[in-house]
Amino acid sequence: MRRLTEYLHTEFEEKVYRLSLSSGCTCPNRDGHIGYGGCTFCSEGGSGEFASPVASIDNQIIAAKKQIADKTDAKKFIAYFQSFTNTYGDVDRLRELYLDTIRRDEIVVLSLGTRPDCLDPAVMDMLGELKRIKPVWVELGLQTIHERTAERIHRGYSLPVFEEAYAKLKKADISVIVHVIFNLPGESEEDMLETVRYLASLTPELDGVKLQMLQILKGTAMAEEYGKEPFPLMDLEQYAKLIGKCARILPQKTVLHRMTGDGPRRLLIAPLWSLDKKRVLNRLNKELFSHSQCVANQNSVYTLDSTANLNESP
Repeated sequence: MRRLTEYLHTEFEEKVYRLSLSSGCTCPNRDGHIGYGGCTFCSEGGSGEFASPVASIDNQIIAAKKQIADKTDAKKFIAYFQSFTNTYGDVDRLRELYLDTIRRDEIVVLSLGTRPDCLDPAVMDMLGELKRIKPVWVELGLQTIHERTAERIHRGYSLPVFEEAYAKLKKADISVIVHVIFNLPGESEEDMLETVRYLASLTPELDGVKLQMLQILKGTAMAEEYGKEPFPLMDLEQYAKLIGKCARILPQKTVLHRMTGDGPRRLLIAPLWSLDKKRVLNRLNKELFSHSQCVANQNSVYTLDSTANLNESP
């Protein structure tokens, strides 16, 4: 079992850290193309509450480096365009932005958070061009495989749309990381594990996964729903046990990029235990290591990233 920091050090021969950046994109689930307001768990700032405001890429990278300067002496970085849908909009503008980013010596990976329904042929051509320069990761916000939940959270696309996007990306030999949110309203633990089993069954095998406990944030439709009729949320112990079960399901080549998240303190309504990152990570690491023999028997590789920016939501 290796930490993600160690894995990246092996790949790039030194420490690598993630920079959260903004592309200036919106989302088709916000601008009226398919809906308004986004997914019910998504706040006004999208998943980029901690990213720099939209500015020139030069200024964004400078600001992002300054923000993490007291945490790392890394000289190489993953450029993570996190907030909203980073393949949605003028492709020529996006190509120029991403080329400007990926051509920088200190950037070793370009990672783009997006939706599976925003990968048209022009976007795929752009991703192929970028991939010829340096590794490109596409992060898809699936959250759940269950259609009833997808409708409840207003995800705005069906599972076959995800499957088509996944097949298209893998055919293009682009690494795919899938985001999953646990404890969505109405889902049992078995429902959550069904989502993980589905990901484990994908062919070709999934490159990476990000697991997260649901964050209920002020100003979201989810917060309004929770306020009117609170639904049960897992405590840290329950969540840790769930992550341990996931570790026994995921396949050999899948990298666990994230196993928790924490919402902005000023916005987070629940679960408040997620704010204590050190305690949470210690408990999750303990749970995973308790299953290390089982994982070893499956010849699985899991990478734990306790130093990554955990302030991200799919």
